[in-house]
Amino acid sequence: MGLKCGIVGLPNVGKSTLFNALSNAKAEAANFPFCTIEPNVGVVTVPDERLKVLEGLVNPQRVVPTVIEFVDIAGLVKGASKGEGLGNKFLANIREVDAIIHVVRCFKDDNVVHVAGSVDPEFDKEVIDTELQLKDLESVEKKIQKVERVAKSGDAKAKKELAILQDYKQHLEAGNNARSLQYSEDDKVVLEDLHLLTDKPVIYVANVEETSVITGNEYVERLKTMVASENAQVIVLCAAIESQIAELDPEEREMFLGEYGLKESGLNKLIRASYTLLDLITYFTAGVQEVRAWTIHKGWKAPQAAGVIHTDFERGFIKAEVIKLDDYVKYKTEAACREAGKIGIEGKEYIVKDGDIMHFRFNV
Repeated sequence: MGLKCGIVGLPNVGKSTLFNALSNAKAEAANFPFCTIEPNVGVVTVPDERLKVLEGLVNPQRVVPTVIEFVDIAGLVKGASKGEGLGNKFLANIREVDAIIHVVRCFKDDNVVHVAGSVDPEFDKEVIDTELQLKDLESVEKKIQKVERVAKSGDAKAKKELAILQDYKQHLEAGNNARSLQYSEDDKVVLEDLHLLTDKPVIYVANVEETSVITGNEYVERLKTMVASENAQVIVLCAAIESQIAELDPEEREMFLGEYGLKESGLNKLIRASYTLLDLITYFTAGVQEVRAWTIHKGWKAPQAAGVIHTDFERGFIKAEVIKLDDYVKYKTEAACREAGKIGIEGKEYIVKDGDIMHFRFNV
């Protein structure tokens, strides 16, 4: 599955520093706006200790983790929805992502300029929200004009769609994000072709200075208060620390984290939170050639899960053999699990669980 999270934020909030730490791809991080002209894409491994467990049991030739793509998107300024700065390019790039990682500056540093002149998380969030809302409003208004003509002819479906679109129009005009308007998935089909920017799920990253990475600070608290009504997660990290951690080998990382009183990197938290935000789970295939993690949506049935390996697996699905990780750990081998009756034979209606170890039978 091709999954993308777009990292957004005003210039000089630490976006590119965070991206570099995530992907070890050296996007230019500089103390001036728009140092990231083209979106940089980094493929990031989703940390999962279960892969190490399976590797120890199976001793495969290779281990393939599941991944998420992170896209570092050019800085945004006030007026972007009207083409200011790199606004139009920013807005085009962000339409392509599945979720948004909104980096908000929560640190003071006289050596790093702030576009507003001072650190102000409310201002940072409001600017980006407003620009995205204005672009969404433009998209909704264009569609209203098309649907309105059909609705006037008496078409019942068009009338219903028009009512939904007008509701979103009023909601956006009031300064609200589309994601906060509650409609069923069936009703929201009318919006699918619009790819509304403010309808995408979001995680807020509070980028703090080193001394605030454990306790946070007043700016973090202001950000949390501000997004409380959105039911959105706020992850506190220090991009400068994360960029240093990314350069170290695994053993050195543990020591480095310990010096700051951290149990794990903020990036690991962010990656896992992104995975959860998109409602994703992982299942595994395990053999001597390869132990591999596969990304699927929570609630998918066995044939859909098989389809991420190859479409033939879904088309010709017969059954799935499923082992639970705890049983694999207990019995050590697939053969021993089979002998102990710990391999489930599941059909087309089986809903795959996070951590399932699966082998598919198919015929095409």
